[in-house]
Amino acid sequence: MQRGSGERVRVTGATAMKLLSFNIQYGFGADGVYDLARAARVIDGADIVALQEVERHWSRTGHDDQPALLQALLPQYYAVYGPAFDMDASGRDGARVINRRRQFGTMILSRWPILWSRLHLLPMRRMIDPLNTQNPALEAMIDTPMGPLRVFSIHLAHVGVQERLEQIDMLLAHHARVPLSGGPWSGVDDEPSRNWTEGQAEPPCPQSAIWLGDFNSEPGSAEHRRIVGEVPYHPGAVYAGGFVDAVARGGTRLHTHRKVIAGETRLRQLDHCFVTGDLAARIDRAWTDPAQIASDHLPLWVEMRG
Repeated sequence: MQRGSGERVRVTGATAMKLLSFNIQYGFGADGVYDLARAARVIDGADIVALQEVERHWSRTGHDDQPALLQALLPQYYAVYGPAFDMDASGRDGARVINRRRQFGTMILSRWPILWSRLHLLPMRRMIDPLNTQNPALEAMIDTPMGPLRVFSIHLAHVGVQERLEQIDMLLAHHARVPLSGGPWSGVDDEPSRNWTEGQAEPPCPQSAIWLGDFNSEPGSAEHRRIVGEVPYHPGAVYAGGFVDAVARGGTRLHTHRKVIAGETRLRQLDHCFVTGDLAARIDRAWTDPAQIASDHLPLWVEMRG
């Protein structure tokens, strides 16, 4: 099978699952036009979607509630939203307060039920210059045909390497503790009259995981090596419990971000998909669509065999 940017080769003999990571730049395209529907058209067709830079109630986007609008544009998906922070954007109508929060964060959409989700606020460093903001990682347990999988939509800091390394270390520590900590709750309900569990068994929380997102770092960087490990004499080695670069596993190198500097277009791969070692053999291919202008980032697609 040939692999390459933009190719869409059908996988035969197995069910394919299409993952998409897409920083939508709050609906603004590479042409500077705000068009959330255009971003939604890119998303349509994926099975699991990790979005970054999704917002609510900012004046630059007409005070739109983007998570609600995306759900209306893509009604076939289950969805969860995780704001990294929110600011007061409320108003008054006479004596009545109109409560509204200005939010910025990550989102996950899935063709299959999202059994539970939780938000992780990543370590940050206070900056004097330039602007720095709180960054999130949204974790969702999705009931896929492959079984329950923990899927993350991650957005790492854009300013400094050390801050990103601290954020990665936090995520790796959380990953290592999953067999001990489990999901959102565990144990036997000792107050059944309060119906804490709604009659459900303990939610699944396998260690198998998929990290999708804007990591603001390129292949070969210190951040990338912190995630996949350093095995210079054994390229492609897979650690038990560790993570594998799905794009590299798919046999290609992609550009997912473009920025014009002094009239020249700079192309980089800042967006990634990392999977735990037990899922590495399922990676079939990865690609993007260089013609897309729905954001300054290009959508990163990864296909896995069932």
